[in-house]
Amino acid sequence: MVLAELGRKITTALRSLSSATVINEEVLNSMLKEVCMALMESDVNVRLVKRLRENVRSVIDFNEMAGGLNKRRMIQRAVFQELIKLVDSGVKAWQPTKGQANIIMFVGLQGSGKTTTVTKLAHYYQRKNWKTCMICADTFRAGAYDQFKQNATKARIPFYGSYTETDPVVIASEGVEKFKEDGFEIIIVDTSGRHKQEDSLFEEMLQVSNAISPDNVIFVMDATIGQACEAQALAFKQKVDVGAVIITKLDSHAKGGGALSAVAATKSPIIFIGTGEHIDDFEPFKVQPFVQKLLGMGDLAGLIDKVSELKLDDNEELMKKFKQGDFTLRDMYEQFTNIMKLGPFSQILSSIPGFSQDFMTKGTEQESKNRLKRLMTIMDSMSDQELDSHEGNRLFTRCPGRINRVARGAGVSHREVQELLTQYTKFAQMVRKVGGIKGLFRPGGDMSKNVNPSSMAKLNQQMARMMDPRVLHQMGGMAGLQNMMRQVQQAGKGGAAGSGGMFNLMDQ
Repeated sequence: MVLAELGRKITTALRSLSSATVINEEVLNSMLKEVCMALMESDVNVRLVKRLRENVRSVIDFNEMAGGLNKRRMIQRAVFQELIKLVDSGVKAWQPTKGQANIIMFVGLQGSGKTTTVTKLAHYYQRKNWKTCMICADTFRAGAYDQFKQNATKARIPFYGSYTETDPVVIASEGVEKFKEDGFEIIIVDTSGRHKQEDSLFEEMLQVSNAISPDNVIFVMDATIGQACEAQALAFKQKVDVGAVIITKLDSHAKGGGALSAVAATKSPIIFIGTGEHIDDFEPFKVQPFVQKLLGMGDLAGLIDKVSELKLDDNEELMKKFKQGDFTLRDMYEQFTNIMKLGPFSQILSSIPGFSQDFMTKGTEQESKNRLKRLMTIMDSMSDQELDSHEGNRLFTRCPGRINRVARGAGVSHREVQELLTQYTKFAQMVRKVGGIKGLFRPGGDMSKNVNPSSMAKLNQQMARMMDPRVLHQMGGMAGLQNMMRQVQQAGKGGAAGSGGMFNLMDQ
């Protein structure tokens, strides 16, 4: 069973508690049976599933419960906590130290996506302003260095390797020494893989490890191989000191249960997950947000972190425009650019409560990205006067020739330009409404206290009218939208990490 289906089945099982007239042993056992079956179908180890069931049963004792307790909520929370334990190794992940050389060594079987993941990790740290580089010590696989070189060049990351040297230990040692001298902070060493676990593979890994003394050894695990993950992970752990795990190919169409539960068994924390081939299909792994997203609860704190990386607060001019309700076509272009920087749309949507992991398939995600790029191309064909005009659509309405000129320049139809202008008008109206709400932009304030309730209600209704009806339905209608707004506020104040408010979504 794929992860998206697993999330749906567990959520359905938990929601069945809400429809039950009386919560008793029979209802609890029925719900647990559905949850356990879903986990086993997703390749989670039977031993771990049995432990989950026993742990939930041990904390739910109907004879000992006080009359006023919310039994539904207690059972839901108990299951949620046990799901977290399934994928939590309980070990704190190693963190690099700024201003010094941090050597990271990658190990794993051939075909697990190791070389691609090296590039993704290097790109991740580079975006965080670390001085990052890559070393190719894979001399076993034909074409390995060519792929490595192509990836590094495309990502604009310094790299080291050799077409002539056949000893991976020499390449790794020379590369590390060179980048240390040049003051690099993150030095990532890719090693050879094999089609299966072999003595020659482990011997080579040990030699490279002894030569470069890595600060962290990362094992790359393919999520698609099912329950074989556990034996594989343990074999690598016994040979080299694996300090962390990155799981690859963990998109919504992968089973993944075997990989996730195997990691907990090896006591090595998952630090990232790869969800696709693109360099941005890569997410830091945090246990609780991962389980939240799996169950359609979202990860608002993570989404806010992504948005904060854009440093919009530093753009005083843009914030001033928002407060004044002033929004031009150029401002909309900048916001489209920011959306593209946030990463894959599926990651953004799955961070919003109410959206299942497979709400946007890879196909529609690419279509959405192409649509956004097409709108930006149209705006690229506009003049500075048109982009910066406060009249917006009226400027084009008074002079229809402008629309024809922009359409020709962008290679699109007259209708597509008109659709962009219509969308812009809706955005501008929303900005004016948001900017007109007193207290909304008050620093450190609580929106629920600062803003007039009737103003917020009108804003929610306006947002609902602007949204795709299918999206609004996925969120649970107006109630779901309002719930999301409240959770955004809690996340902004650090309250999203708690699980207490999450189960409101299950009860809807």
